[in-house]
Amino acid sequence: MPQTTPGRSVLTDIEGTTSSISFVKDVLFPYARRALPGFVHAHGHDPAVRGWLDRVATDAGGMCDDAMVVEVLQGWIDVDSKHPALKALQGMIWKAGYADGEFTAHVYEDAITALNRWHGEGHSLYVYSSGSVSAQKLLFGHSDAGDLRPLFSGWFDTAVGGKREPASYRAIAAELDLEPARLLFLSDVVEELDAAREAGMDTVLLDRRADYPAPRRGEACHGHRRVESFADIQP
Repeated sequence: MPQTTPGRSVLTDIEGTTSSISFVKDVLFPYARRALPGFVHAHGHDPAVRGWLDRVATDAGGMCDDAMVVEVLQGWIDVDSKHPALKALQGMIWKAGYADGEFTAHVYEDAITALNRWHGEGHSLYVYSSGSVSAQKLLFGHSDAGDLRPLFSGWFDTAVGGKREPASYRAIAAELDLEPARLLFLSDVVEELDAAREAGMDTVLLDRRADYPAPRRGEACHGHRRVESFADIQP
């Protein structure tokens, strides 16, 4: 059974790990897609928004029409682009959605229970997700179970590097002043776990039936320990 060890810190992914893929794909992404035109019309002159819109225009070939920029952003949502401008603008839109009570964030009950237990036992908990740090905090701050942000000691997004790059995990360990072996990384993506293991971290593959109906076993796990629930990870 996968275990943490005394003094072990836990670094966790979100989508497919602590939270269902369907919440992100079926709630957050469609909400941002629908809200983008109105958001850009209302806030396009705000400096914090204008800077990101201009970057989209530049990266998409120099277009200058905001309607075209919105179309590009919606297309990026459709293909789950990791472009920083999209992530930043989505975070702003989701902030308004959470504040207006349009939705609360799904977090698996077994993850809530384990994270609370590990925090109580003195394990430091961190998040590393492709979503922006602000979006991460919104999700855990407006979860179905309430505000879970106090459980976490730090937050990382792709500003530290791509999630499939070993250097990103080394950078996280260095920022936390920890040997990589002191960190246990949890994710549903095998390639991310490969990168973390190459950096020296311990790893556990979350293989939830709700997100992955066909179990991943044997060679599909690339040698990573596999669980279907946080309940199977015991300190």
